[in-house]
Parts: sequence; C-alpha cells; structure tokens
Amino acid sequence: METVDFHPDFRKRVGDDSFLGSSLLEALNDDAPISVRRNPLKTESKLPIQNTIDWCDNAFYLSERPSFTLDPLFHTGAYYPQEAGSMVIDSVLRQLELPDQPVVLDLCGAPGGKSTLVLSFLNNNGLLVSNEVIQSRSRILNENCTKWGFTNSVVTNNDPSDFERLPEFFDVMLVDAPCSGEGMFRKDPAARGEWSEDNVKLCSARQKRILGDVWSSLKPGGYLIYSTCTFNENENEQNVQWIQEELGAEIISVKMPAQFQSGRGDLGHYAIPGKTAAEGFYIAVLRKTLPNIEALEMGGKNKLKIKAKNISLEKDLSQLSDYVNLEAINVWRWKDFLLGITKETEDLTLAVYEQMRIVKLGTELGTLARKGFVPSHDLSMSPSLRKVEKSIDLTREEALKYLKGETFALSGEKGMQLVCFENEPLGWIKHLGNRFNNGYPKEWRIKMKLK
Repeated sequence: METVDFHPDFRKRVGDDSFLGSSLLEALNDDAPISVRRNPLKTESKLPIQNTIDWCDNAFYLSERPSFTLDPLFHTGAYYPQEAGSMVIDSVLRQLELPDQPVVLDLCGAPGGKSTLVLSFLNNNGLLVSNEVIQSRSRILNENCTKWGFTNSVVTNNDPSDFERLPEFFDVMLVDAPCSGEGMFRKDPAARGEWSEDNVKLCSARQKRILGDVWSSLKPGGYLIYSTCTFNENENEQNVQWIQEELGAEIISVKMPAQFQSGRGDLGHYAIPGKTAAEGFYIAVLRKTLPNIEALEMGGKNKLKIKAKNISLEKDLSQLSDYVNLEAINVWRWKDFLLGITKETEDLTLAVYEQMRIVKLGTELGTLARKGFVPSHDLSMSPSLRKVEKSIDLTREEALKYLKGETFALSGEKGMQLVCFENEPLGWIKHLGNRFNNGYPKEWRIKMKLK
C-alpha cells in the first residue's frame, strides 16, 4: 500500500499518549482488514469469507478484496462492504431497552453503512430516518437504503438544526459525527496530509454544534449513540463530558467485545488498529436525562399536526395487485408516484414528510400511466412488497451488461419483466419482443469497463 508519512504533530501526540501507545503508528501502516455485512433478506453471496465478526449478525471478514463493482449481487443489495469496528453498533442496539416500534435517527447517514445496519436490526419494525446534509451524498444514501430493501425507511437532506421541528420524536439517535479521521489513516493514507491540530479543534466545535442542534428531537430517556473514526480526546471523551454536563445525559454501560478498549476515564470504547481487527472507531452510549428546556409548541409525536400536503391516500389499488404485496402497507400518492408506507408507523412517517426535505419516503412502488401501473426500481429491491411470479434469470455477463444500461438479445414475454441474477432481482426491463428497454436507474449504472 502507498505509505504517506504522519504529520509530526500527530506522531508526537500519539507518542505522548500512553493510552494509544506507539504501536498504533505501526498498525496504521499495515493492510486494513476487509469486511462485509450480509443482507438477511437476500441471497447469500459467494464471497471469499475468512471468518465471522463476533459483534454483528451476518458480518464477515474476507480473505481478499474482490471487485465489488463487478459482482452483480453487490448491486442487488445482497451485502454491504463496511468497516468492522462500526458494526459494533449492532451489538449496542441489541442491549438497549426499546419500544416495540422504535423510531431511530441516523443523523450523518451517508454513504449508508450504519443505516442499512439499523434497518437489518429493526427488521421492518419501527422507523428509521436516515439523514445527510450534503445533497450529493444524500443520493448515495438513498441508493444504498433502497437496495437494502426495507420499507420502514425515510431518507432526508437536512441540516441538524432542522430536526428541532420534530421535538422529542426519536427513541434512538446515531450521530457518527464528521471528524478529523485519524482512524482512517490506514484505509486512506492521503488523509494523513490533511490532519492538523487546528482541524481537530474545528471538528470538536462542529460536533458540539451538531449535537446541540439535534438534541431537542431526542425523547427524554432516549439513547444517543455517539461515534467518530478518530482517536483524540478532544473529539471523543471531552465531547461526551460536554454532552453530560451541558445537554443533560448519563453515560450507559454496555457490554463490548474483548477486542475493544475502554475509553479514557471509562468514557466510551475504542476499536484500535493493532488491537482490534478494524479501523479506528470510537463509540459512546448516553441516555437523555432531562426534557427539553423550552416548552415547544409541538411537544411530542401525539401533538404533531399532520397536514399531508400534496400527498393523499390511494384507494384504488386494483392495478397494483399483480406487482405489490399490500398487506403490511398503505399506499399513498405523491405527485405521479405511489408510495408504500408501513402501517404501524404511518403517522410518524408522514410527520417526517411534513417537516423535512424528503429524498426517499417508504418504498416507491411505481406510477400510474395511461396504460396501467409501471413498477419502480425500488419495488424490485423490496422482498417484502414485491409480488412477481415470473422473472428472467441472467448470466453474469448479461447481468453486468444490464447494470451498465446496455441491451442484448433476450428471450421472454412482452411487457414488464423482472430480471435477476442467481434468483436475486436486479431490476425491470420492458420486453418488446425483439429487444427490451433497460429500466436500471441511469445514475446507478456501472461506469467502469467490464473485464
């Protein structure tokens, strides 16, 4: 791997910090482990699995790094390449006392690793609001949440301060805050040159701003899972102390894997390269102890007034019956689109729709055209909602051509057809007899040359 020297101040900081130890610098020059998390709803892929990751369900280390882009199952959402240390969030979530239908916010959600992990944990119960403030990254977040195939998902593109419109709304809040990235120096050596003491201070201040802005939307008694991919005390333990003292919270003791190290002063836990088979990761769990200081007009989910502007409940479902399993959802019409929204959390989902800038709302089922219902790509990715008896299974070569947006000779009946790879849906085509129209989303298509 390319070796970029560490900033002298970073090298000195680590050398002076007995908590980290000088062996960290050596570990950051080693090869990073390769890890993935499997989607429990979808086909098990044939990846080169080395062993399991103890602290997360359906998670594995790989013996080598394959070309994920050239694996059709990657594009179906069958698995997600994710850094192993951050997967400990799965273990943490399983230890929390949560209601039957928990409402979870992933505030800094892109590209989607933690959001898809939460969706697997929720298993179509409750609601996940996955947010990304940068618009271009929110589209990537939408893509990955869509491919993961769960319906109880909303993707938003908002500043953290916007969430004050949803006061005392969330049972759990994940804040994987933008940080100085010290834990990624092995995965991204170029990041070493961007590190500075000033940037550490800037990140710490920004993290406090983010936490303060979003705090009112966490219920009293709700949980904050605060994490970074950095090692320094400024962005980690000092911020946790600030949360306790300034925002009103208590740190929660959770059982962590033996490979993880307790933080300074027992505030949180670390995955440290050389000690943990992972990149650098810090995590702390806190519980909100105080209600919001200000008496806001919209004080809780029961007080949210849902006006449902520009969206209405669709009652004529006859054209959807051949494509959609309608038992667990209500169907809403938004502009020309039909959306599937989980019944149990419908009011909460619509409350988010009213207050936030929406990128994705539930599962987009399709549109009603003059000649009937046209299914959307989102529906093809949803095992629980998709109801299609016939499909066309493609070879690997055909699947990759489809994912590039190409067409090729393909036998089949005329009309909308679901195309699959190893029985896992890739998307739709409109078969015209002697050719077909490729329905794979243009912005998701493979851009690299096929080998």
